[in-house]
Amino acid sequence: MKVVTGVVGNDIHVVANRLIDLSLRARGYEVFNLGVNTHLEEFFDAVVETGAEVLMISSLNGEAEGWGREVPLLKSRYSNLDDVIMMIGGNLVVGSGNTEDIVARYKKYGFDLVCHQMDLNTGLDMLQSLSEERGIA
Repeated sequence: MKVVTGVVGNDIHVVANRLIDLSLRARGYEVFNLGVNTHLEEFFDAVVETGAEVLMISSLNGEAEGWGREVPLLKSRYSNLDDVIMMIGGNLVVGSGNTEDIVARYKKYGFDLVCHQMDLNTGLDMLQSLSEERGIA
């Protein structure tokens, strides 16, 4: 399965990005890593160009929320993204907040899986389960 991943916005958490890349590859995914400081449009372009089944965005500085609000508009501009699993994880807000509220907010933005301050392997297990459920694993 093909996965486009990277760190959104002005976030430069290279080590976390590399760990995600290594973990995905260890689980057998074909990874297209866009690196850090990636604009949201670049993620969508890469999904289309690679034919990826999964878009996995990470954020560790909390900036993802500002970018996440743009996801519904971008999804409407790109065709054939309805079956793409949209996943986001890391520290998804600046400051603190109730995890249930944060997850609900990101799901409204159009993400299928939201892993706020969650262990990477738990998030990857969630991805595997959803992939199997949708018949794309």
